[in-house]
Amino acid sequence: MTTQPPTQVPTHPAMPVPLFEEYDPGGDCGCPGCARRRRDLARARAIPLRDGGHPAARGARRALVLATAAGVVLSGGTGAAVAVSGPDPVPGPVTPGSPQGGRAPLHGPSRTGPVKAPAARRQIGRTTIINRAKLWLDAKVPYSMSLYWTDGYRQDCSGYVSMAWNLGTNEWTGSLDTFATRITKDELLPGDMLLFHNPADPNQGSHVTLFGGWVDETRTHYIAYEQTRPTTRKQATPYGYWNNATKYLPYRFNGITGGITPEAPAAGPKPVADVTYPGAAKFGAGANNEYVTQLGQMLSGRGGSRFYPQGIGPQWTDSDRLATQAFQRAQGWTGGEADGRPGPKTWSLLVQKRGKDIPPTVAGATGPPSLRVPPYPGAAVLRPGASGPAVTALGRQLVRKGFGKYYPTGPGPRWGEADRRAVEAFQRAQGWRGTSADGYPGPETWRRLFA
Repeated sequence: MTTQPPTQVPTHPAMPVPLFEEYDPGGDCGCPGCARRRRDLARARAIPLRDGGHPAARGARRALVLATAAGVVLSGGTGAAVAVSGPDPVPGPVTPGSPQGGRAPLHGPSRTGPVKAPAARRQIGRTTIINRAKLWLDAKVPYSMSLYWTDGYRQDCSGYVSMAWNLGTNEWTGSLDTFATRITKDELLPGDMLLFHNPADPNQGSHVTLFGGWVDETRTHYIAYEQTRPTTRKQATPYGYWNNATKYLPYRFNGITGGITPEAPAAGPKPVADVTYPGAAKFGAGANNEYVTQLGQMLSGRGGSRFYPQGIGPQWTDSDRLATQAFQRAQGWTGGEADGRPGPKTWSLLVQKRGKDIPPTVAGATGPPSLRVPPYPGAAVLRPGASGPAVTALGRQLVRKGFGKYYPTGPGPRWGEADRRAVEAFQRAQGWRGTSADGYPGPETWRRLFA
């Protein structure tokens, strides 16, 4: 039985992506047949994904899919296809309480019989892994723990890694580590995975992402390819993840070949003659240049990395303003001297590595209000009919962040449509869509709004 592809989710304009050191592989094969197939895939989206894609291997791939569906013992593919080279592993029983179940074949119901060790597999390169990951990203594959994409892989986080690694079976967070070897953070390269499996209760946090490269030389954020709601995504992510960060462990697929030379850290800020200040016009709303990047790198090195959850880039953002303001206030400046725009004095201290660093926390009345994060009051407080100080604080922070155009008379204590529309605009500015941008703030919306 072949599962029909689910309804496609429409794509939406994405947020600007910060500069990062992601590994961006080239095409697999330059022959006319492969080039034509890549163009067709980009247009059709729903064409079943297959590794390699060389025309000479299509017949072998069709036979492989049909044999898998019928539960027949297979032998390896031919041509450029990366296929199973031994018997298709027999899936084990479903694990009780697991959100993803036990191992399952690519197509059709599970077969019965004793559990066998995974078959020996042909090797796969990092270029191929990243290119396969990008296929689901381009197709905006919807997240599901029960549906299967047109290539036969389950549309959840572990099915995504199974597909990118071309395992030939749908693994889950409790079995992916059996196909890989534990490595260290410093050894991570594109195509490796970061895995968190909670054996006590897999529903609580279990997740896996593909590592796509470091965002910058600080190595505090990386580009994560992951299958999550609503669709496949790629974005800058704090190491090891947004939640349960310390529980994510790096692994390398045992079948990986060759590799790439680890990317050297970014060259650092562009050298500036002495402490020459580039001018106020280089900073502020609309600015997009190398000096904004240099400012972010210097501020990050002085304790301001927490202000850059999406990474450092040349586009001036509120992160640059808040980090600059925190550095200025650390020097004891107030008023116009701590407006969040770097002047000659701020620039000189940063370039010469003088002055006080940004403190790790901002507490009490000495810090700017926008940096003090109040606890999330709960969903019931931020709904129609609700009224209280939390609604007022939310509205005021939305105005500070530039989302105040929906308030004709200013934010107040009673929740209204203006609050919902302002929150929705803020959520969409994070790149969220669908139910993630419904205008009602959850804990993550609240944290980002006040952070």
